[in-house]
This record gives sequence, C-alpha cells and structure tokens, in this order.
Amino acid sequence: MARPPIVVYPPTEGGGRRVRVDGQAIGLARTLSELREFLRRAGMPNAEDVDLSDPALVEWRGGGPTRW
Repeated sequence: MARPPIVVYPPTEGGGRRVRVDGQAIGLARTLSELREFLRRAGMPNAEDVDLSDPALVEWRGGGPTRW
C-alpha cells in the first residue's frame, strides 16, 4: 500500500504541526486553514475542498485534524 502524499507530524511544543507533501517539507501549520493554504501553494487543486480525514491522502501523526 502506498503512503499518503500528505504527512502531518505531531504538534510541536511551541504549537503547530510540520507538514510534508510528497516528501517535501512545506511548513508549520497552526490551523486547518493554514494547512489548506500550504496545500494550495504546493499546487494541490481544490485544496479548500480536500477531505483531510481521508487516510489515503493524509497521514496524521500524533493526533488527528482536531489536535493542534
């Protein structure tokens, strides 16, 4: 099974979560809105409508999309 293209790492002590898309670090998101903006900048079409709970698309490490 292929790994999801988006990996969201556990929350940092200072707040926020590191994000990688296709192995490339794209930033430290502090909210779902910031995560969607990073995805948009990375070239993901319709980033505002992406299902971030889809495990085939996003691997959440250290808690899901409600933990920041």
